Amino acid sequence: MQRATAIILTAGYLDSSSGKTAHGLIRGTDRFSIVGVIDTKHPGKDAGEVLDGRTRNIPVYATLEEFSKTGKQADYCIIGVATKGGVIPDSLRVLLKEALERGYHLVNGLHDYVSDHAELADLAKAKGLQIIDVRKPKKFKDLHFWSGDIQKVKCPKVAVLGTDCALGKRTTTRFLVEAMNQAGCKAEMIYTGQTGWMQGAKYGFIFDSTLNDFISGEMEHAIVQCWDESKPDIIFIEGQSSLRNPSGPAGAEWIVSAAADAVVLQHNPGRKQYKDLEFYPAYLPEIKDEIDLIKIYGAPTVALTINSAKMTESDVRAYASAKEKELGIPVILPLEDGVDRLVPVFKQWIERNKA
Repeated sequence: MQRATAIILTAGYLDSSSGKTAHGLIRGTDRFSIVGVIDTKHPGKDAGEVLDGRTRNIPVYATLEEFSKTGKQADYCIIGVATKGGVIPDSLRVLLKEALERGYHLVNGLHDYVSDHAELADLAKAKGLQIIDVRKPKKFKDLHFWSGDIQKVKCPKVAVLGTDCALGKRTTTRFLVEAMNQAGCKAEMIYTGQTGWMQGAKYGFIFDSTLNDFISGEMEHAIVQCWDESKPDIIFIEGQSSLRNPSGPAGAEWIVSAAADAVVLQHNPGRKQYKDLEFYPAYLPEIKDEIDLIKIYGAPTVALTINSAKMTESDVRAYASAKEKELGIPVILPLEDGVDRLVPVFKQWIERNKA
């Protein structure tokens, strides 16, 4: 099936952690074909080179007008930023109005729904355009309570957790799925955030738009549905936030409700306090302490994956080497080295599971 074409709006945040939705889509999506990025800071560059130095043939344009002058076509405009509080600021609303006037459907992953802005909703309706607010909650009739059906799932389930938010858990999850599939195994990803949906993952739910009573059930339902329909050899579950982040603790459901068999833990040694909570006296835990806490919840940590932001390559590699000796598990750098080192670990696990 041909993918819809799309351009990404980053509002000048392409090179920051606030552009993580754009980052995921630039690295790969099965739902859309990305034909450009609108970012005022990096026009004329390749979006992949801005992101991580890798050419991906996705040009950056300063404005929607500049993109339109190229003669290229796009079906959708995707909001590629995570704004503070999830709101649509005035500057972005102006850009969304222009996108609608130019005939683009809109895809929005923010908590602030585009369809709740009367001016934009009316304009979209008048022009016959679609607004997809990915974070809109499901209807009550479509939600699921936890039932215990998770025990029907017979393949290994791996939760990709982290010590904080915005560390690259989704990217590592996607890398693991791709690596296992390339190695001849059938792997599936359970998405738990809006970008995972935008990237085309088939199974999952939006964690932070789900009523608390139904989080465990929606988690279970997504995994059971994945097993029933696809019968994968292994399932990787995208994590959100962290067990100890005071502004949004998360992780217990991944281990307990999803009955995760193991955890891959993502960490940034260069980050000492939780993202955007530098004013608050709470600090990221020591890795061994976090692994011990995860074990108490019921799952072993089988690998540590490192986000190297704000660290030199020599420092991060020295850290990884020291932690691997200390912890006795693989410690890898997914963006720099990929995740192929973990393929034999999971292949052996799959083979034992089938025996």
